[in-house]
Amino acid sequence: MTMFAAFLATSLDGYIARRDGSIDWLEKANALVSSGEDCGYSEFFSSIDCIVLGRKSFDKVMSFPEWPYVGKKVYVLSRLGIQRDAAELPPGVSVVSASVANLAQMLQEKGHRKVYVDGGEVVRQFIQSGLLDELTITRIPVLIHKGTRLFDDFNDDETLNRTDVWLELTNSCSWPFGFTQEKWSLRKTKSP
Repeated sequence: MTMFAAFLATSLDGYIARRDGSIDWLEKANALVSSGEDCGYSEFFSSIDCIVLGRKSFDKVMSFPEWPYVGKKVYVLSRLGIQRDAAELPPGVSVVSASVANLAQMLQEKGHRKVYVDGGEVVRQFIQSGLLDELTITRIPVLIHKGTRLFDDFNDDETLNRTDVWLELTNSCSWPFGFTQEKWSLRKTKSP
């Protein structure tokens, strides 16, 4: 069985990016982090065997000085495709135009055990479809006031799950530099 997990950072007021997609506030916050600390990201990253990114997240990651997903298979989920030649794509990157349900089935058939789901819209689609198993949110002590919220603007697609989504807190922690983190299991039942 394939497990789907998200590992995200948000501002204290719930944003994952500014309106223009910038994460400058997160990059500044990383300067607060103690040397050698990564808030569990390395452990999480070593536990996954592939990544599903939305197109906007892929474009943001492509702007980084180095490709951060070396050695991992990456699927870019995009209805419109991407504006890059195949030769420009890092090794292991495939562009997929499918529903999250079809993509999840394909990944399971390929034998993937744990999939890192990243990008606000893609994470919301996995939650709405009842496919996300685990959600880790690291809250950064900054208010940015405007931007893209993790849990706003849920798609109006009538085929998606419209019931309440119940979560179970499986772990929480905090660090002296002000970050807090919660790890949630998404219950497969509709209520406690």
